[in-house]
Amino acid sequence: MVSNISRPHILAIYKSLLRESQKFSNYNFRLYALRRVRDAFKEHKSLQDHKLIKKEYDFAKDNLEIIKRQVVIGEMYRTDKLVIENQQ
Repeated sequence: MVSNISRPHILAIYKSLLRESQKFSNYNFRLYALRRVRDAFKEHKSLQDHKLIKKEYDFAKDNLEIIKRQVVIGEMYRTDKLVIENQQ
């Protein structure tokens, strides 16, 4: 039997993914990660099947760990900011 994933759990993983994606120091990686998270959640917001919801939730948790790891690696090998980032 598949346990039901509640709406607050889904919103929490969504917010965590967005928060971690904001930590990318590279402008392009940051925008890509944010766009992918938003697009994936919009694409799957109408899911009703509990098995598919659980599968997507587990996928999101795995991706959260990947994003955390990549943020750390990005900090280790930081590059100069792009021109577009310096405009303010």
